[in-house]
Amino acid sequence: MSRPKNPIMRFFAYEHLPPKLQVISAPFGELADALNDALPDSAEKSAGLRKLLEAKDCMIRASLDS
Repeated sequence: MSRPKNPIMRFFAYEHLPPKLQVISAPFGELADALNDALPDSAEKSAGLRKLLEAKDCMIRASLDS
């Protein structure tokens, strides 16, 4: 059974991105979904998802430089 979505989860959506960026973003979205479902709600889970989002954003920006 899936847990209710954490509000930060909307930032892990990748379907709207161009294919080049979907390849980068999708693994982060899939991992975020898995962790959100597997872990109980807590401050640490929120912090971990926020850091994962920061990492995804960095990788997207890195791909724009190439």
